[in-house]
This record gives sequence, C-alpha cells and structure tokens, in this order.
Amino acid sequence: MEEEPQEEFLYCNGAATQLLKLGSLDCWLKDETNTSSNVLFLIIPGNPGIVYYYKLFMQVLHRTLIRKYPVWAISHAGHCIPPEGMEMMEDINPEDIFGLNGQIEHKLAFLRKNVPKDTKIVLIGHSIGCHMILEMMKQEPGLQVLKAILLFPTIERMAESPQGKLMTPVLCNLRYLIYMTIYFLSFLPESVKASLVRWALQGLQLDEATVTASLNLFSVSCAANAMYMGSQEMMQVVQRDDSTIKLFLHKLIFYYGSNDHWCPVSYYEDMKRSFPEGTILLCQKGIRHAFVLDANVEMAQMIIEWLRTDLAKL
Repeated sequence: MEEEPQEEFLYCNGAATQLLKLGSLDCWLKDETNTSSNVLFLIIPGNPGIVYYYKLFMQVLHRTLIRKYPVWAISHAGHCIPPEGMEMMEDINPEDIFGLNGQIEHKLAFLRKNVPKDTKIVLIGHSIGCHMILEMMKQEPGLQVLKAILLFPTIERMAESPQGKLMTPVLCNLRYLIYMTIYFLSFLPESVKASLVRWALQGLQLDEATVTASLNLFSVSCAANAMYMGSQEMMQVVQRDDSTIKLFLHKLIFYYGSNDHWCPVSYYEDMKRSFPEGTILLCQKGIRHAFVLDANVEMAQMIIEWLRTDLAKL
C-alpha cells in the first residue's frame, strides 16, 4: 500500500497554496558517513496547477527512492479550493499573483521561506512548469539545483503549436463564457461532479486522486485563475530562452513527447540542433502530454534512472 502524502494549505505571497509532502526536511536519513543527504524533490505542475494530479507520480518516485529523499509538490497560486475558513487571498494583494510571472515569484517565495539555502533541489517541471523552472533558475542563480527535469516542456511558441492555435482564442477571448458554465455546474452535488469527471475521462483507469483533483475545476475562482494564467502563457511564452538554457545546460534534462500538440517534434528537433551536447530526449513510449493520467509509473522510473549517477555522488 502506497504511503499517503501529508496535505498542507498555506498562504504564499498572499495566495492560498496547496502542498503535498512525502517526507520532511527535518528528518534527513543519515548515511554511513553520518552526513545528511539533504536533497529535496520539488514538483512544479503544469496548468491547471493542481497537486492531486501528481499524487501517484509522487508516491512512485518516493517509493522508488526508498523514501531516502522528500518529494513535495506545490500548487499554483489560486488553482486549488482552500479549506473552509481560508480565503483564496490574504489581506495583502501582490500585483498579478495569479499571472504567469506572479506564479514564478510565488514558487521562489516558497523556497525562500520553507527550504534552507544549502538544500540541494531536484526540480521536476511539467508543461508550463518547465518555463517556470528556467525562470526560477535565471532569477535565483544561487538555488542549489542538482538537476532540473523538464517534462513535455512548453518553453517556446505556445500559441503557434497545434493546441495553442486551438486554445488561444478560447483562453484570450472566450474564457468568460466558460466561467458562466462553471458557475452553474458548481451547484451540482459532489457525487454528480465526480461522475462527470469519470465520464469526461472515460477509457482511462482513473485513480481517486485524479477525480479529487478535477473537482477543483468546478470552482469558478480556481478555473478562472487557471485560464487567466493560460491566456498569459499564450502571449508571453514565445521566444525560447537560449541564454538561460546554455548557462544551466549541464543541469537540465528535457523530455519531449512524440505526439505532443503543445510542443511538437519540430520543437524537439530545433532544441537538438541548438544544443547537441544537451540531454534532450524524445519519448519512445507513446506517453501523452498529460502523463499524470496514465503513465505515472513509467515517468517516475525513467526519472530515477536519469538521476542515478547524480544521486550516487551524494
């Protein structure tokens, strides 16, 4: 039976934030030399940034690491329904906290407050989380990043991608109509909402964490924050940040999908030409962009294999 993660809600930069934590920074396991193996695995999600989508992925990672290192996942600001009695925002109201740049600062603020500076970090980004990680490393070069794993990286030309061409008009011009639909759906009983999720994702072997995560999307606030961030992604994630990639290339592992409508194979090929010495991989397993729906085990096992040499040196 898998270990259940600890769930926490806190205010980070004034916004309600959900954490899932397997393992603690306070309880490092000692090795035979009696020194601490202070490494934190931190997952930066895609959009929507709902951590429960990553629960099984986290559990497989933690188990495969024989629980030696803590594995945490942090939600995007305002993407998860806070518990009763907790507002979506504190009294303070940082400028554009729910926008793309605000979300990047949100993650940096979390690290500054909750993770000791000498902690080595393995950053695992998914989709837009990869863009956030590159920006975090650029803005805080002092972060002790052991490795950054960038899964299905939406780090360039998002609006030009096949999915971007479809979603840009929706996210930038039509999202207010969707808010109205969500508003009416939000009054449905939780059991009916769960049934709708299972119907929408039929054909997949859904775990309950995926259903739980999806229920957040029946909240107008959460859906609006996710779609607002998505509209900014279409407008702002245009030019690939080659200078930052070059600076940290030795710490980066890119993993592109072979049938990914957000970052097509041509983007992978461009990356390979630009950085032939980099670790830039193309999926050979047919894993979808939303790998958390059905490929958590495969993805976690690959990551452990990629990190085996780095972790052995600690």
